[in-house]
Amino acid sequence: MTDSPFKAYDIRGRVGDNLDEDLAYRLGRAVADQLKPAHVVTGRDIRESSAPLQAALMRGLSEGGVAVSDIGLCGTEEVYFATDHLGAGAGIMVTASHNPIDYNGMKLVGPGARPLDDATFRALEQATLTSEFGPKATNAGSVQQTDTRPAFVEHVTSLIDVAALPSVHLVANPGNGCAGPTFDAILEALIAKGADIQVTRLHHDPDSSFPNGIPNPLLPENQPVTADAVRAAGADLGLAWDGDFDRCFFFDADGAFVPGEYMVGVIAAAMLARVPEAAIVHDPRVIWNTQAVVGQKGGTAVISRTGHALVKAAMRKADAVYGGEMSAHHYFRDFMFCDSGMIPWMMVLVAMGQAGTGLGDLVSDMRADFPSSGEINFRVEGAKALAAAIEAELAPEAVAVDHFDGLSMDFGTWRFNLRMSSTEPLLRLNVETRGDTDLLTEKLAEIQARIERG
Repeated sequence: MTDSPFKAYDIRGRVGDNLDEDLAYRLGRAVADQLKPAHVVTGRDIRESSAPLQAALMRGLSEGGVAVSDIGLCGTEEVYFATDHLGAGAGIMVTASHNPIDYNGMKLVGPGARPLDDATFRALEQATLTSEFGPKATNAGSVQQTDTRPAFVEHVTSLIDVAALPSVHLVANPGNGCAGPTFDAILEALIAKGADIQVTRLHHDPDSSFPNGIPNPLLPENQPVTADAVRAAGADLGLAWDGDFDRCFFFDADGAFVPGEYMVGVIAAAMLARVPEAAIVHDPRVIWNTQAVVGQKGGTAVISRTGHALVKAAMRKADAVYGGEMSAHHYFRDFMFCDSGMIPWMMVLVAMGQAGTGLGDLVSDMRADFPSSGEINFRVEGAKALAAAIEAELAPEAVAVDHFDGLSMDFGTWRFNLRMSSTEPLLRLNVETRGDTDLLTEKLAEIQARIERG
């Protein structure tokens, strides 16, 4: 094997290169040895390599004396739910989400679906890569196939007011990932409770060959297929998910893609209508719209560094009812503080029903008041030095500078955040303004030119 597939919070790598069934087996043994759970939940996505990786993982867990619940083909959030619901000591999802087809990975959580702390995760890495674990258990743990989807569906549908749902026509595009069967189960439950929802399905069946491309709706080139289907069907809303559906993406009735930062505003407003004066956590890349919405609705905006483990920790500390990232991760206190790709679309439907309007109208003022660039990635060498040079050049004009998560500079009428990737020579740029699209274009061009000059 080459470099370690253990990243900041999870495992991902190229199958046959730095990730294979032997590593999955050793991870199972390491989890049994290090975490000493009596019971572990596992699930998998649709990729061809996922079933054999999961089988090897479960064999390692079982030989370490751990009882295993296999919930089968599912989304990452279903592993989170089952870990908590079944009282398991850990949960492991085999998935590469939106990575290339020859990749795979694993996402791990502890009791209550809490993220593993860094020291524990690094200890698992060491034990897995070096086979530093004890002998096989005298009595192997059982492996049982367990269906937790009905309980999951009951829980997530209980979080919304079904009576507030409008009569609506949706386009749903799972991209041949795992979302289709779970979406269908939720839809069936909502209709049984009286909802009037019509659906046009697109690329709905899970298919390991991904005949329509890897499901990653955040990429602009992947958005027209859903947008066109919304317009062709005359639908009220379009939905699309990534491979393990922990992220949900939205299109309004005109087929326009709605960027994640505005969806954070919509869902934050909906949650504050349910829980007045609550705390709302958000990431630091694009902040003005979220802070404005939360302030207007009487909530408290709490900023967190980017990344699911950090957002979840910030939410627990603030007892926040909701947390959102512009990357389309949405976290809910009533869902173990975990991210879900299914709860958000139901919340948005409720918001549409209560407002008596469409998603486009819900975000129109947000988009006008706080235009943003979307995240732009630059492949550069010496990213840290380049960011420091940009800060030095622009500091005299700034009203505020912080290094909370990357470099953020506020100039009163506009601001930007520049973050360095921890794994690649990349700078990630986001720019936003206060109601001035011309200024956005101007400042984005200026910073882009400065980055490209090196």
